[in-house]
Amino acid sequence: MSRAELGPVGVYHRVVVYLLFAILLLPLLGTLIYSIASSWSATILPSGFTVKWYVELWSDPRFLHSFGQSLLVCVGSLILSVVLILPLLFVVHYHFPKLDALMNILILLPFAVPPVVSSVGLLQLYGSGPFAMVGTPWILIGCYFTVALPFMYRAITNNLQAINLRDLMDSAQLLGASTWQAAFLVVLPNLRKGLMVALLLSFSFLFGEFVFANILVGTRYETLQVYLNNMRNSSGHFTSALVISYFFFVLVLTWAANILNKDKSQ
Repeated sequence: MSRAELGPVGVYHRVVVYLLFAILLLPLLGTLIYSIASSWSATILPSGFTVKWYVELWSDPRFLHSFGQSLLVCVGSLILSVVLILPLLFVVHYHFPKLDALMNILILLPFAVPPVVSSVGLLQLYGSGPFAMVGTPWILIGCYFTVALPFMYRAITNNLQAINLRDLMDSAQLLGASTWQAAFLVVLPNLRKGLMVALLLSFSFLFGEFVFANILVGTRYETLQVYLNNMRNSSGHFTSALVISYFFFVLVLTWAANILNKDKSQ
């Protein structure tokens, strides 16, 4: 669309959007430049460029270990969320639609209590006794499951409302499908986009979570954010390379998920 077709108001809005986008990218661009700078202290531009910080980062066994452990707890909590949330949402929206208003309130409770307060309670509850899990990945998976619930519930609920669940189920049953066959073969494929959005939002949030990981497990099960915190006194170039690597990983994951989603929808 040309500027003449947009008009002065449209051009103004587009300029404002591009300007805001540039402002948001400036800190990331500065971090990227610093991560490949050999030295950058008292000059406007770096004195040289190098990739040694990335080589040092990705050859560090401690970083690779913490990266893998972050992936493990995030994927584990998301699998648990999908297994429990999908049947719950199906039952609520198909059999008890009036409970949706109550569920919208209950599902926000994890955000009502600050993570520090929750961590103190969890330390007292699971620090000793028969359910001692502090310092293990299991307590993180449980915490991350509760944190992911609002993202999972809201995104999938919107998708369920968009597909008109009751009419879809009734149509499938009229054609001879049982309730479970209609749920798995008809409803579930229509929830692909909502589920993908929920998983991406939850993973991006959980992968960068620090408070629960630092208080409940710390260095006993070092995740990526705990590793970043422990390395804060090292070279700023090294930590900048770590931040850019984290951002690039999430970006590539989002891009790949979108490509797979488009291919399946064609």
